Amino acid sequence: MVRKLKFHEQKLLRRLDLVSWEAAGGSLAEVKALRRYRLGRREDFVQYKALARTVRALARRLRDLGPDSAAFRARCASALLEKLYGLGLVSCQRSLAACESLSASAFCRRRLPCLLVKLRMAQNLRHAVTFVEQGHIRVGPEVVTDPALLIPRAVEDFITWVDASRLRQKVLDYNQERDDFDLAA
Repeated sequence: MVRKLKFHEQKLLRRLDLVSWEAAGGSLAEVKALRRYRLGRREDFVQYKALARTVRALARRLRDLGPDSAAFRARCASALLEKLYGLGLVSCQRSLAACESLSASAFCRRRLPCLLVKLRMAQNLRHAVTFVEQGHIRVGPEVVTDPALLIPRAVEDFITWVDASRLRQKVLDYNQERDDFDLAA
């Protein structure tokens, strides 16, 4: 016979869903990456690891092709490098060695909050995640509230403040660039 749970034990178990609970496993490196890049969900990092593993396997398969398929290998390697460079995951388009060393951290560095810190729109990742979740940031014409958005190189220049954002007004006031037309809006 099981004893009846006390009130505080019942209160704690209300928040815990034992049916869909996943083990909090993972390595120490994974936990460090989750903290370093302020990932809200562990599943995102697992997905980034799987993508990086797939790209590395593809690069190895292209490298191991025989000499009789050199033209095919060059065409596929350049297409892969162009795609990864466009996404901002590799820094150069010269060799497949960059693809073979691709890690999940490269995907994490292309997330919107990391780019906000890189562009000096936020002081640290904690503030950057808060700005994105509160709707202060837009990418092109779209307001973004998901910090897990991966930003390619072509779109990186279009990251700005939302027009009605109080943070944008503070930045303009600080830089003494605020216009009278902005005050009316």
